Amino acid sequence: MATVRPRERRSDTKESRSYKRVKSYSDPLLPPPASDSSPAETGNAKAADTGDAAKTAAASGTTAASKGAAQTKSGATKAASTGTQKTKAAATKTSAVDPRLPPGGVNMITPSAIAQPSYYKVGDHVTFAWNYTSLSVKPARIDAFVSCASNSATYTLLNNATFDPTATVVWDTNANPSDTAPFLTETYTLVIYDASKDPTAVPVAGHLGKFDQFYFGMYIPQPYTGLSG
Repeated sequence: MATVRPRERRSDTKESRSYKRVKSYSDPLLPPPASDSSPAETGNAKAADTGDAAKTAAASGTTAASKGAAQTKSGATKAASTGTQKTKAAATKTSAVDPRLPPGGVNMITPSAIAQPSYYKVGDHVTFAWNYTSLSVKPARIDAFVSCASNSATYTLLNNATFDPTATVVWDTNANPSDTAPFLTETYTLVIYDASKDPTAVPVAGHLGKFDQFYFGMYIPQPYTGLSG
């Protein structure tokens, strides 16, 4: 007769499987494992990160501002340098006159420079006309007067007049101011020069020098005297 051995009880019973199934279903409901860091430490870490980010942003802004200031300064320096160069170029252009050139002069048109000596009666209108020669730099204003060495008097024709390449002046010898010395029967000189300079200034190449090379006579009419019989 065969011996019947009792069946070994398996550990994986229905109850065990049921317990595992229930455990697996309930695992998601369990609270998450505790973190190694406390809430205070986490907050401090976040604050530190935020501070570092702020410092980085501030440093970036400071660097950008410094670069902008440097660029602005560089631009201002370049602009100033360009302006200085333009000023120097303009000055060079203005003063670039060959020193070997003669000073500017005056050419008489009326009366002609080659005409016979002129004599004018005091009280008449006298016309003078002239143009300029050898001018590399034109003056802005012109002065002109008539002088008489015998009475050290001067009679104004032009006072700070605008430059005209061909000038014409009509002098009314009967309309001189009362404080002017009376005319004499004498020789007179026409003087023309740059109003921005002194008449005694040394002539400069290409610039108008004082012109005082035109002489003429003036006389005072005398009453008629008849011949005695």
